[in-house]
Amino acid sequence: MITASWITQAIVTAAKLDIADRVKDGPVAVEALAEATGVHAPSLYRVLRALTSVGVFAETDPGRFGLTPLADCLRSDAPGSLRAYALMTGDAWCQHSVIDLLRCVETGKPAPTRLYGVDNLFQYFETAPEAAARFNDAMTSFATQIHSAAAAAYDFSGVRRLVDVGGGHGALLASILSRHPEMRGVLLDKPHVVRDAQASLERAGVAARCEVTGGDFFRSVPEGADAYILSAILHDWSDDESLVLLRNIRRAIADGGRLLVVEAVIQPGNGPDFGKVFDLAMLVAGGGRERTEAEYRALLSAAGFRLSRTFPTASPTTVIEAVPA
Repeated sequence: MITASWITQAIVTAAKLDIADRVKDGPVAVEALAEATGVHAPSLYRVLRALTSVGVFAETDPGRFGLTPLADCLRSDAPGSLRAYALMTGDAWCQHSVIDLLRCVETGKPAPTRLYGVDNLFQYFETAPEAAARFNDAMTSFATQIHSAAAAAYDFSGVRRLVDVGGGHGALLASILSRHPEMRGVLLDKPHVVRDAQASLERAGVAARCEVTGGDFFRSVPEGADAYILSAILHDWSDDESLVLLRNIRRAIADGGRLLVVEAVIQPGNGPDFGKVFDLAMLVAGGGRERTEAEYRALLSAAGFRLSRTFPTASPTTVIEAVPA
């Protein structure tokens, strides 16, 4: 585990060089890959050889590399591709934030405060549009891994109007709307984020049933819907900031409405837990946190909701259902 960062860097390097796309039709000699990407062939060989040791790519013949199921996730055109997430992981802000973990532990403040003089990562993105674009692409990439699981785990029947708060490019909302042709949706996120959402919704065939709204969910959310969903949103923010958002939804939600929270809920015990590890990303990047079910129950209660049910999914996330108290 101590040397796992080398594997991360090797994956990032392969993603930046589009290696998975270049070998998707069959194994390719490392010399040809190096010529196509303009890099040093012996060094590229060593990177790819290291990745074969953990199941990412396969050396099918000496010096020839092909895909494995893990490497397939790095193809840009693969369903659920994680290439965009790998590219974001290689960005300077992400690398520097991870390295800054000790300083975050010492001060209790997120890395962007020291590195960029801002309160959180999202303030930094306002001044770094290219990094923001890669982050948004990465979130869409990551979200595709959990959307179908969340959409399948929860019974959305009876929901007429669903507001996806902080829904990015609309991948989750599109997944849900595709399963429920009687439903209409509203996508809310920052204007520069939803600017790229229309194309995604059109590709999914749901654009005609989805209203796209640019705004700030800390100020207000669309009113009168019978369901609101927050997927991987609350973990970005402190309890105080989360309460502002949740109270906005409480004021806006229709009588008898439902709030759905999709997050990696931290489990009790000492076993493997995605939420416990991903919580470190929240610690360094923005001052948010992953939470236990009890912590979500208390947070929702403080905002005027009652946690009614939870639904495990086929992904590391849980769907939490809450209703107005």
